[in-house]
Amino acid sequence: MARRGGAPEVNAGSMADIAFLLLIFFLVTTTIETDAGLDRMLPPDEPPTDEPVILKQKNIFTVNINQNGQLLVEDELTDLKDLRAKAIAFLDNGGAAAGSDLYCDYCKGERDEASSDNPDKAIISLKNDRKTNYAVYITVQNELVGAYNDLRNRECQRLYKRNFTDMEAEYLNPETPQRTRDALKERVLKIQGLFPLKLSEAETSTN
Repeated sequence: MARRGGAPEVNAGSMADIAFLLLIFFLVTTTIETDAGLDRMLPPDEPPTDEPVILKQKNIFTVNINQNGQLLVEDELTDLKDLRAKAIAFLDNGGAAAGSDLYCDYCKGERDEASSDNPDKAIISLKNDRKTNYAVYITVQNELVGAYNDLRNRECQRLYKRNFTDMEAEYLNPETPQRTRDALKERVLKIQGLFPLKLSEAETSTN
């Protein structure tokens, strides 16, 4: 019986193709995590003015977060689940007297003279401690922005029969045709003007 001469060879000609296909497979199927941030739009660049800005205390809604994640809203201990409702009540109050320049004819709040005069004058001031849990901080931010979105959605439904968040997303989408974006721009700016986002972050507490 004749012996075979040498070990059999392995055909490796297609190994490069297989490795290339596996690389493409993992690139397509792998999920890459990205950092989530806060969606904010910077205010327009306005020329400086020497005129002092006068703010009434009743037009400022204060929210403090301590290092334990507790909320002090308008000097009252408040549960996180109640924050959005309180913010909406403040922004939608419309406390200015009827007939005045600040009167809000679309506000549906209590019209308490001791609270905000007009959504354009209402400012939410957020302050946190340096030891505040980041997740709590982000949740509070989301609830406050959610208050603005709820009110904007309400007015957008009243005026245009659709949600503002959907309309704004369509406007900001770069794939939206330019003609459609031009038509949406006026509506988006109008709704934003009814409830302008004025969320101010005070200096962080070190205590």
